Amino acid sequence: MQQYLNVVERVLQHGERKVNRTGIDTLSTFNINYEVDLRDGFPLLTTKAISWKNIVVENLWFLSGQRHIGLLHRHGCHFWDPWADDQGYVPSAYGNLWRQFPFHSEGRPDHADQIRWVLDEIARNPNSRRLVVSAWAPGNAYNSALPPCHAFWALNVQTDEQSQPTLCLHLTQRSCDVALGLPYNIAGYAFLLELFSRLSGIPVGRFAHTLIDAHVYTAKPDGDKSDYDHVPGLRQQLERSPRPLPTLAIDPTIRSLSDIEQLFEASTEDLLATFALSGYAPHPAIQFKVAV
Repeated sequence: MQQYLNVVERVLQHGERKVNRTGIDTLSTFNINYEVDLRDGFPLLTTKAISWKNIVVENLWFLSGQRHIGLLHRHGCHFWDPWADDQGYVPSAYGNLWRQFPFHSEGRPDHADQIRWVLDEIARNPNSRRLVVSAWAPGNAYNSALPPCHAFWALNVQTDEQSQPTLCLHLTQRSCDVALGLPYNIAGYAFLLELFSRLSGIPVGRFAHTLIDAHVYTAKPDGDKSDYDHVPGLRQQLERSPRPLPTLAIDPTIRSLSDIEQLFEASTEDLLATFALSGYAPHPAIQFKVAV
């Protein structure tokens, strides 16, 4: 996918060295914007292999609203383990804020299910400019070991070249690990866009992405922390030619949020049959060490 390679090239060429909370230096660039048209294929990176299972399971976990990582472990996914507490709970698990965003109503604590509200609102008024989902709750984020990185997203209906409505999604991301996180962010929100397209009945359109701090982890100037250096693996990808994008087919029985919620107890095999990816033939995987 050329859009991803363009981001990589820009950060490597123009990124400035910064220190950060992890102790691993980054090459950092401010305000990168790009978009992908999902009508051209599903944007799963082809210059290295990405786990489709992980994409599906993680985003269903988000949609479940659960903070506990049990659903992830049931499918053999452990990438959230470093940020879970001793009981297996993640304070900033995205989905808990998507489905139960805290606020006060008439002086009493209450919670908003943003996912259900957006689906109801798009059915009432598809031209609404309020189809917004936020994972950034200051009371949660200020005290979290890992505040939400992809903090804010919005759906928006636009007309295409044939004057037909299409459903688009814009993601604002405050912090983006280009090597490890970005391929999953692209595919994850494309997956959500495909889901909301199905649930709303509006054909899928474009995914747009704003990266506020796009960064690549790198070794210290003296060569220390070289095992965290993502630059060589990214340069390797720049030498690879993108391959054709795969296609996603969602089982026709998935028509409502209730249908999605029934999948929270499904087997891995059933999930991958429900969200069937075809034509995915990526280059070999490249390993990157995560900076926690």
